[in-house]
Amino acid sequence: MNELIYLFVVYSFWGWIFETVVAAIKKKHFVNRGIINGPFCIIYGVAAVSITIILKELNGFWLFWGSVIVTTLIEWIAGHIIERMYHERWWDYSQYKFNFDGYICLFTSMVWGIMGFIVKTWMNPLLLNLYALFPIYIIRIVVWLLMGLIVLDGVATILVLTEHNKEKNYWRKTEIFLDNISRKIGDKVYNVIDRRLGNAYNRKTKIQDTEKDKTKFAAGCGFYKLVVLFFVGGLLGDIVETIFCRIELGEWMSRSSVIYGPFSIVWGAGVAAVTLLLYKYKDKSIVFLFLTGTVLGGAYEYICSIFTEIVFGTVFWDYSDMPFNLGGRINLLYCSFWGVAAMVWFRLIYPLVSNCIEKIPPKIGVTVTWVLIVLMSFNVAISSMALVRYQQRSTGDKPRTEIECWIDAKYNDARMQKVFPKALMVK
Repeated sequence: MNELIYLFVVYSFWGWIFETVVAAIKKKHFVNRGIINGPFCIIYGVAAVSITIILKELNGFWLFWGSVIVTTLIEWIAGHIIERMYHERWWDYSQYKFNFDGYICLFTSMVWGIMGFIVKTWMNPLLLNLYALFPIYIIRIVVWLLMGLIVLDGVATILVLTEHNKEKNYWRKTEIFLDNISRKIGDKVYNVIDRRLGNAYNRKTKIQDTEKDKTKFAAGCGFYKLVVLFFVGGLLGDIVETIFCRIELGEWMSRSSVIYGPFSIVWGAGVAAVTLLLYKYKDKSIVFLFLTGTVLGGAYEYICSIFTEIVFGTVFWDYSDMPFNLGGRINLLYCSFWGVAAMVWFRLIYPLVSNCIEKIPPKIGVTVTWVLIVLMSFNVAISSMALVRYQQRSTGDKPRTEIECWIDAKYNDARMQKVFPKALMVK
């Protein structure tokens, strides 16, 4: 973890240097591409760490194309997140050939791919060797302090941007005891951030959000709609996988991601994510939906495989025996299934589900949504602890606390094997 944070900080700083130099060359004067006074461009840090974790098994040709896919997705998703949160564009590649939506283009994707290859092949070993030269506690303190500064910069920026169309000092009204001082400082901070962002990024005219109807519950593609779709997708995904295993393997088995209830976290999060990212493209051709769904679904499944293995020490699926697989984590056939699912979702299922959701009375919908969030949070927490102990028991680790003893008694190996029959422990 400390090494990853170290890499994040270093690459964010180098990204700031690169962006600042490029901007200075274009504009013929210094342009600070950081946030406030912090010399960091965090998208570079996120991209570098993502490549380090997600593409750890790839080399050569596959590493280059993996870097292209991962970094392009990060840039595309980041652009859409900024647009949805602030209704602004912070960069635009519309003037480049082979661009998509102005947020990504072929040229920058190739550059990202080359940079990703260099990062994993040469830069990471060099930086980690340098990290090892410093006294461990000193370097960790420095890295965590810098990370704290980045977090503070980010929080301040979010507070400013989310209140951009409102009274500037609204977010500082909670500072009762130092009201006058905080307002003076706050005004200066706000002006600095706003001016800095305006100079650093070609922020376009605000994009109007016209899709919300406040008379309906979960209108458009907002928070409540996505949460409900998460639960709908998780339930449908579990049903689909259960039927598929019955047809393919000839037996009924649990395909749930959690201990309580038939629910697939991967499918639920996938449905919510694809709806969020492709909502504005839902009326495009089925070919577009298929290809986009295939790429996004494959990348998502690969990331989920890496995540579950790192966090839980468990492999929930393995496609090593199938043709055109990548590290056993994804394969071409099942990636195409994600493409088909995207087509079916937006053309057939989503319109019906969306209409049903929006017919729910607003007060009931809000209440039920938050109840489901609380229950699922508890379910995920219990399932995570049980999975960790399941993996630990497989290596002979004895329980060390009363909670671990309770988990071992409540969620023993027999029960875990029943809920997660295809899970493989990583030794």
